[in-house]
Amino acid sequence: MYEDWGLIESSIAAQYGIRLRAEPDMTWDEFCTLLAGIMPETPLGQIVSIRSENDKERLKNFTSEQKRIRNEWRTRSLKTAQWTDAEAAQAVQQFQNMIKQAFGASPQ
Repeated sequence: MYEDWGLIESSIAAQYGIRLRAEPDMTWDEFCTLLAGIMPETPLGQIVSIRSENDKERLKNFTSEQKRIRNEWRTRSLKTAQWTDAEAAQAVQQFQNMIKQAFGASPQ
């Protein structure tokens, strides 16, 4: 989520007309609800679709940019699976700090 924050912000703005940085009172639960409802036509929805595509026929027709996006995601996923406990804890702390800054409190 941390690395996709820009996509999340732009998708919520596009779909709901809500600018997250201008919503100091949004709760974590409300944010999660909005994020869960993101449609495929949003920037995040399009990227998730590219990252998760497994149909060999569709993959054959991917542009070089789509292939790059998918390959970067798959490579990053493999690296994430190899995190040490300390690296995972640091990533969680960074994410919590980002949420605290965005919403004024850490998630529950």
